[in-house]
Amino acid sequence: MADAVVDAIADYGRIAGLWVRASMAYPASFWMMAVGSFLMTGLDFVGIWVLMGNVDDLGGFSLTEIGFLYGATGLGIAFADLLVGRVERLGQMIRLGRLDTMMTKPVPLLVQVCADEFAPRRFARVLQSGLVFAWAATYVDWTLPRALVAVEMVASGSVIFFSLFVGLACVQFWTADSTEFANAFTYGGNQVTQFPMSVFPAEVVKALTFVLPIAFVNWYPSLYILGREDPLGLPDWLQLASPVAALLFAAAGALAWRVGVRHYRSTGS
Repeated sequence: MADAVVDAIADYGRIAGLWVRASMAYPASFWMMAVGSFLMTGLDFVGIWVLMGNVDDLGGFSLTEIGFLYGATGLGIAFADLLVGRVERLGQMIRLGRLDTMMTKPVPLLVQVCADEFAPRRFARVLQSGLVFAWAATYVDWTLPRALVAVEMVASGSVIFFSLFVGLACVQFWTADSTEFANAFTYGGNQVTQFPMSVFPAEVVKALTFVLPIAFVNWYPSLYILGREDPLGLPDWLQLASPVAALLFAAAGALAWRVGVRHYRSTGS
C-alpha cells in the first residue's frame, strides 16, 4: 500500500513537471496569469477589509481574527485547487474521449486526471492566502499545542477540499456536466468559511458541522487557536476533530471515485 502511494506521488510529479515546463515556455504569459490570479483572489480580502472599516466586529470577531479564518480556508482550497482542481473538468474529458485514453495507460487514473494541465500559476493563490494567514497569525498568542493545531488545520482543510473536489466531480460520470453544482460546494464552501460561523443561524452552522462538515476546515480549530468560546455552545471536542472529519471526507471521496469509475462505460471515442 505504501509503495503504491509513493509510486502514485512520483507519477503525479512527473506529469505535473511536464506541464510546468510547458507553462514556462511562455514566461510572459505565465507571469501575467500568476499576477492576475494573485490580484483577483486578493480582492476577496480587500472586500472584507472595507467592510470591517465600517463596523467594530463581525459576529463578535475582529478583522485580524477574520483574517485568520480567511487565510486558513484560503490555504486549504488553494492547495486543493493547485493539486486536484483539474478533476472538476472530468465531464469535459469524458466528452472528448480523453478519459478513455487515460484508462489505457499504466498510471492510476485519478493521478492522471488531477495532474493533467497542472497550472503552476495557481501557486499565486497559495501565496495570497498564506500572506493573509501570516499577517493574522502575528496577533495570535501562540503556544506549542496551538501551533500543532494550526498545522493540523491547514492539512485537514486541504484534505477536506481535496475530497470535495474529487467526490463532487464524480457526479459527472452520470451527468453531461455538473461543474457548477460542484463549485457551489467547493468554492461556495470557501466563501462561507471566510466568515465567522457566528454570523449564520444556528441551524446553518449545525448543517455545516454534521451534514456537510466544512466548518472543520477552519472554524473549529480556529476557535481553539484564538482562545475563543464557541458562540453557539457546541462541544469543545469539535475544536480538535478536524483530522477525523478529513479522514471521513477522504474515505467518502475515494468511495465515490471508485463507484464512478466502475460505472463508467466509455464514450466509444
